[in-house]
Amino acid sequence: MTQKVMRRPRKIFLIATEPSGDHLGAALMKELRHRFGNEVELAGIGGREMEEQGITSLFPIGDLAIVGFAAVARQLPMLLRRISEAASAVVRAKPDILVIIDSPDFTHRVARKVRKADPSIPIVDYVSPTVWAWRPGRARTMAGYVDHVLAVLPFEPDEHRKLGGPACTYIGHPLIERLDTLRPNAQEAQRRETPPPILVLLPGSRRGEIRHHMPVFGETLAALREQGVTVEAVLPTLPHLLDAVNEAAAQWTVRPRIVTTEAEKQAAFRNARAAFAKSGTVTLELALAGVPMVTLYRGGAVEAWIARRVVRVSSIILANLVIGENVIPEFHQEECTAQNLSSALQNVLSDTPQRKRQIEAFAKLDRIMDTGGRSPSERAADVVIAMLDDDKIYR
Repeated sequence: MTQKVMRRPRKIFLIATEPSGDHLGAALMKELRHRFGNEVELAGIGGREMEEQGITSLFPIGDLAIVGFAAVARQLPMLLRRISEAASAVVRAKPDILVIIDSPDFTHRVARKVRKADPSIPIVDYVSPTVWAWRPGRARTMAGYVDHVLAVLPFEPDEHRKLGGPACTYIGHPLIERLDTLRPNAQEAQRRETPPPILVLLPGSRRGEIRHHMPVFGETLAALREQGVTVEAVLPTLPHLLDAVNEAAAQWTVRPRIVTTEAEKQAAFRNARAAFAKSGTVTLELALAGVPMVTLYRGGAVEAWIARRVVRVSSIILANLVIGENVIPEFHQEECTAQNLSSALQNVLSDTPQRKRQIEAFAKLDRIMDTGGRSPSERAADVVIAMLDDDKIYR
């Protein structure tokens, strides 16, 4: 009589420390459960969405959303303690694979400790650090402790190859799954052409960004009014920032309509004639929505000094980098004046060559970011499963 061989469940450990990474991790977990059923054990560190998919996080992630040089320095003792706890948990669990998700200040330090303690654990990095923007030497360093990178931007595999980084596969950006909520229907498209034009204001999603950007946003709106330009200003923000935004906007001569839900933000994108935005992922979101924009970034003095010396790209605007052409105007630090910004905004609010150039460039994004009709989580799961099966193509 042939004895049935029971295959042990695959064990996968995932680490995410910010809401965006938590969302990616939860989608990947859901896809892995769909593929493996009961033959997978998922554990790790994550937020609400990953916990809803079945993990019990080693610790809360709320205090680990660390961005910026100064913020990392201030929170270093806590950060180092959590890094050690996370690495020890991974080594004890001895998973078949470790998936670290974004937040490189935290996750890459964990990965290095795990690789040193147990080199047999394969490590996947979901969302590449910005090696193409600054510190390009990180790519080659990563090759020593990361086996595969899951890239959300289409140009990243070429960058890792040129820089000597780990194997890298473009799996798609999560925004491509939300196109139906970003793009206008016929009525909304008509609103884009109807006066007064809706101008979406996006000063940032962190308190420091609100502090640095809100004054110049208000000054720019005032300058537009003085120049005879009337707009309906809509400012999406997050509930926990509402008080700070309201306090800052109270000083403005042109008051915006402030909204706090994701549905209200998406509706503003679908109806907007143009946008005035802080640099970041939101520029790609706006581009996919077909909204011409003007962008800015004003940071602290220390961060600005460092950035000027290490950033190696011709644009810090994500949509420009994905398109491969600097079609979106950007203003940095002392360039962020009401005169400069109001003049640039008039060019995207009116039917100008500048506005037409942006719209034509945005139309290329579906082809540039194409994933063959499969979701990023499906493509990410393909790579993880291939590594579990020890497919040398992925190692």
